[in-house]
Amino acid sequence: MKLKLLAILGGALLMGLLALPAKADVASRGVPGALNYIEGQAAIGAESLSPQSVGSALLQPNQVLTTTPGGKAEILLTPGAFLRVGGDSAVEMISPNLTNTQVEVQRGEAQVEEVEVDQIFKQNDLQILEDGERVVLQKRGVYDFNADQRVVRVLDGQAWLQNGDAGIKIKGGHEVALNDPTLKSRKFDKDSFEASDDLYRWSSLRSAYLAQANVDEARTYVVNGWYGPGWWGAGWYWNPWFGAYTFIPADGFLFSPFGWGFYSPLWVYRAPGFYYGHFYHNFAAGYPAWGYAYGPHYGPWNRGIGPGFHGGPPVARWNGGGFHGGGEFHGGGGEHAGGRR
Repeated sequence: MKLKLLAILGGALLMGLLALPAKADVASRGVPGALNYIEGQAAIGAESLSPQSVGSALLQPNQVLTTTPGGKAEILLTPGAFLRVGGDSAVEMISPNLTNTQVEVQRGEAQVEEVEVDQIFKQNDLQILEDGERVVLQKRGVYDFNADQRVVRVLDGQAWLQNGDAGIKIKGGHEVALNDPTLKSRKFDKDSFEASDDLYRWSSLRSAYLAQANVDEARTYVVNGWYGPGWWGAGWYWNPWFGAYTFIPADGFLFSPFGWGFYSPLWVYRAPGFYYGHFYHNFAAGYPAWGYAYGPHYGPWNRGIGPGFHGGPPVARWNGGGFHGGGEFHGGGGEHAGGRR
């Protein structure tokens, strides 16, 4: 009877593993332009995309990715940089080269979350084009490009808008209206934007998922306290459990602009040691029903039922419609209240 039960359980486990998304072709797909997530309907040229396209579809030079009003997509840029495309939008890949990555936002809204630009990859030149203007991303941060409104916003970080032989520095909390002949950088209501912009909230949730995937994946490259097989340094790593690439830094750990930690293999044992409190994600309709929580102690996360993580008394909560609650993140990036910088 025991043998029969074990055989059944083993078969179920094998079927579950086979149902996981297959590992993508790292050599050719973990590069700028690789599709990392899709929600709703999107297409590259005339080719419709589906969840099965993640990890295999690639936005090539001169190709355009489009989304329907209810669609969203996430594209890899340089290591540590994610391009997230909102509904009813179009972006064109101009150049996918690691040392010269250029994307043009032709219609709608797109955002870039840059996790790593301050430290290792200074040789990368990441540029976003909008309305004929060229914007160079200079620091870790979140950047919003709205082609319909003809506005470039820097939520966090710093950008340089190239204007002929001169240029305009855009700091965090500032925007430039491209239809203004003066092209001046002005402050905007950042809190109101973050609370009301659907793509920003979605980008924050995606950042949280990828931070989870980072911790899960980074642990697989530790053997006897040192780097194990498959480790090649900082870059994109495919996590089959999350069905996406996540970013793993070469050394130490860093915080995303949204406050989530990304750990290297030899530092992942600290996760989530730099977080205090319990954060449970309760998603609105349309978002995956994955939740997790951090316990207030060092050591590995306690896996609960399903793919989430659980532990500690609740003090904060996110909803699909916004952020709620208190709680703090403490670490190298400073303090973060309510899960938002």
